[in-house]
Amino acid sequence: MSLFWIVIRQLAEIEAMATSKKVITREEWEKKLNDVKIRKEDMNKLVMNFLVTEGYVDAAEKFRKESGTEPDIDLGTITDRMAVKKAVQSGNVEDAIEKVNDLNPEILDTNPQLFFHLQQQRLIELIRNGRVEEALEFAQEELAPRGEENQGFLEELERTVALLAFEDVSNCPLGELLDMSQRLKTASEVNAAILTSQSHEKDPKLPSLLKMLIWAQNQLEEKAAFPRINDLSTAVLEDPPV
Repeated sequence: MSLFWIVIRQLAEIEAMATSKKVITREEWEKKLNDVKIRKEDMNKLVMNFLVTEGYVDAAEKFRKESGTEPDIDLGTITDRMAVKKAVQSGNVEDAIEKVNDLNPEILDTNPQLFFHLQQQRLIELIRNGRVEEALEFAQEELAPRGEENQGFLEELERTVALLAFEDVSNCPLGELLDMSQRLKTASEVNAAILTSQSHEKDPKLPSLLKMLIWAQNQLEEKAAFPRINDLSTAVLEDPPV
């Protein structure tokens, strides 16, 4: 991310100067950008990393053919990983657990927190579907023993079981557990665990680089007025307010 390093370099130069706020013109800033050369291969690797990590298998395969960039994992494993993620997002947690074990049984065996959260999601789905007796039995047999061993698990279990105390769970204070965001959170945790088991980064590099860019721009803005990117979707440089 060339702009990030330009911002950092400029920040260091300004801090070595007087304390007055420096003004960097658009012409000066664009010249600095143009002076930095980025290899196309590095950009392609960044794109491939994003496609693989986020599970866009068809796009990754097409990009591989068009750019000649090889992914660092077998693209076939992406389909399996996305099937697990989709199962969790659809509320089919038992199916997701089976698929994870088919991929690699050690993932859940060595990650008790992940397994607990999947079982917690199973409990949430039972409550969502109004299967109260089954939910209570499942909580007592499958989750309570884990709560006795881990205070954090116990607190999460108590919070989940508390949903049963409300007639209209969708409008209760704990209703967020039934939101789609809860499924997405659990699915994301499973996705990260599978990636880690495959010796791949659990998060794509691109969002981290963009966060670093925003941080660097904010740091530089305290010392200088310069054209900055405010909308990351367009990456258009905007002049500072006069």
